Amino acid sequence: MTDDSSLTRHRETAADGPAPGAAAPEPLLALRDLRVVIDGLHILHGVDLDVAPTGVTALLGRNGAGKTTTAKAIMGLVPRTGNLLFDGVELAGLPTHLVVRQGIGYAPEDRGIFAGLTVAENLRLAERDADPAYDLVHELFPELRKRARQAAGTLSGGQQQMVAIGRTLLNRNRLIIADEPTKGLAPKIVSEVAEVLARAAERVPILLVEQNLALVRRLAGRCTVLADGRTVHRGDTADLLADEEASRRLLGVGSRRASVADVQSGAGEPARPVESATEVTST
Repeated sequence: MTDDSSLTRHRETAADGPAPGAAAPEPLLALRDLRVVIDGLHILHGVDLDVAPTGVTALLGRNGAGKTTTAKAIMGLVPRTGNLLFDGVELAGLPTHLVVRQGIGYAPEDRGIFAGLTVAENLRLAERDADPAYDLVHELFPELRKRARQAAGTLSGGQQQMVAIGRTLLNRNRLIIADEPTKGLAPKIVSEVAEVLARAAERVPILLVEQNLALVRRLAGRCTVLADGRTVHRGDTADLLADEEASRRLLGVGSRRASVADVQSGAGEPARPVESATEVTST
């Protein structure tokens, strides 16, 4: 179970900036004027995003803002233009398998597990390093060791999310992209996933796409907000969520001070209206 003090300490650590007068650290991942056109539809119109070299950076926005498309564009899963600089390497022209080899792990919104394969087989398919970090994965997710021979399609939603995140931790990635990792999960599992993300972020930076604002408040030091496929805000997460008017204008929801119970229940989370066909494409 995640306790308030541990998550708060993590957020404060992640949010700590350089000492006064010191230069800000270079972002690990910097997107500039990222654009995506799919089947003639302009989905992203110029996204700018910096991912910090430590801690958690949140990507926020209403449904249909372009958050998932941004994550897919980073991974090369959709055609994209613009500049995507990852630790000095330009990703824009790279196919997905070469993006992955740069050290970026991706836990997609739909989890992307192979339902007919066992838990162990799903993890084995993700192995890239000569010495995969099974000890770390099983330390964070002991349930996966217990269910190694179970078909992944018979797992609960929370257990399937453990597999998705576990795959990103199996290799020594330099960045993890977690797309809505708590979506649709039971309150107890939301708390467990929050704790795992906090612990994982101590080892590798995370780009977190999430609508549970209570979770974002506790984990993310910096955030970027998208609207209609464009960047409309970048800055400190605590400052944004402390501003009720800005939160309502940018996120469509008020941002009251949240408790651990809110993290578990999803309170403070924007409503999820029925999306149009365009919004589904650009979530």
